[in-house]
Amino acid sequence: MWRLPRALCVHAAKTSKLPGPWSRPAAFMSTLLINQPQYAWLKELGLREENEGVYNGSWGGRGEVITTYCPANNEPIARVRQASVADYEETVKKAKEAWKIWADVSLEMGKILVEGVGEVQEYVDICDYAVGLSRMIGGPILPSERPGHALIEQWNPVGLVGIITAFNFPVAVYGWNNAIAMICGNVCLWKGAPTTSLISVAVTKIIAKVLEDNKLPGAICSLTCGGADIGTAMAKDEQVNLLSFTGSTQVGKQVALMVQERFGRSLLELGGNNAIIAFEDADLSLVVPSALFAAVGTAGQRCTTARRLFVHESIHDEVVNRLKKAYAQIRVGNPWDSNVLYGPLHTKQSVSMFLGAVEEAKKEGGTVVYGGKVMDRPGNYVEPTIVIGLAHDASIAHTETFAPILYVFKFKNEEEVFAWNNEVKQGLSSSIFTKDLGRIFRWLGPKGSDCGIVNVNIPTSGAEIGGAFGGEKHTGGGRESGSDAWKHYMRRST
Repeated sequence: MWRLPRALCVHAAKTSKLPGPWSRPAAFMSTLLINQPQYAWLKELGLREENEGVYNGSWGGRGEVITTYCPANNEPIARVRQASVADYEETVKKAKEAWKIWADVSLEMGKILVEGVGEVQEYVDICDYAVGLSRMIGGPILPSERPGHALIEQWNPVGLVGIITAFNFPVAVYGWNNAIAMICGNVCLWKGAPTTSLISVAVTKIIAKVLEDNKLPGAICSLTCGGADIGTAMAKDEQVNLLSFTGSTQVGKQVALMVQERFGRSLLELGGNNAIIAFEDADLSLVVPSALFAAVGTAGQRCTTARRLFVHESIHDEVVNRLKKAYAQIRVGNPWDSNVLYGPLHTKQSVSMFLGAVEEAKKEGGTVVYGGKVMDRPGNYVEPTIVIGLAHDASIAHTETFAPILYVFKFKNEEEVFAWNNEVKQGLSSSIFTKDLGRIFRWLGPKGSDCGIVNVNIPTSGAEIGGAFGGEKHTGGGRESGSDAWKHYMRRST
């Protein structure tokens, strides 16, 4: 049974540079969650107290050892030996060798081998989608000006795709990239977030088994757990033909510059500062649960989380009151309980950022009408928070804080609120709630939302694999998953 939720693998603490095998005091090892009976399923996934974080056909790792912690109680789960720069270089070499085999297999068979189960159903879905897509990728045959000739548009794999993923979707985002890259004929090198290294190892073990069972080189889907040194190496390495990076805008800018310096390709999925707009004709029975789900889901740690809620002045007070009542009914608790909607933040640092943002909102004239505090319970739990009274252009409202803070604003008319939606630097997701068909088409048109994902009467969070996922401006401009996002992973010749 596969159960390794995002909430499980978190805060990474460096503990050792000693080469393996690694000795630890027996008393300490017994305190790891992996050794407790209720977490026996971790070992069913092939995880151990000490795990090797490099895979290139064989497992290894000569870097630092990190400990991962559970954000629900801050107890240690297990340890992972990360990659050294030498491990990275060796893995790239093996991945390049594996590409010579995989490029031919993909072209001949037209489908991927792995439809692994994962923490997120989306990985399974994208594998299913990719299998079908592999039979449809093609280029047109065009008439030529030269007699007796034709123009053929040919698409070929780029080669090695580097994939750097964030903590909040440690499986799905890798799946989006991995499945599509593979059916295009590429090999992949994955570096997950250091704080979710156990998930990276567990997923790679599943993929490795599928590849090895089919007598294919394991290096087709390589893994190098590591920190900024490995990420920098990937960004600067000319052998990495495409680098897909998911993370903050600040780090994404650095990655983009390093890749561009070598005239490489990058696919960036960065920050979001997403808005919901509720007009006076909106169905409030849709607005309230949608705003709650978008603002509080994943404890506000999605790139598509709703952080701004613009409400027409005629219904502002009613919406805020309904939201407060809805927030009071949120079930908080163990993230593995199917009845719980709201769990902990990822790390203690995330809690500090939450508190800092709440204080800054107050300084800028905002009023906290719900939440705003740390919960009195083990783990990294904070109260889901609603802030009103800020100016639409307040600096804190233009800053993406990865936490469950919703800023609510009043607006007067369509023109001003469309402009307010677009005035932030990010451009990922947006949504309006209205019954006016004319307004809906204006929202979808050139003078409407400037985001990559434009919704009507549904939340900002979430995405369907059949469409291209990504955003504009400081969100990076990249597109993953469906539609023609596959073109990122291929090179075109005519």
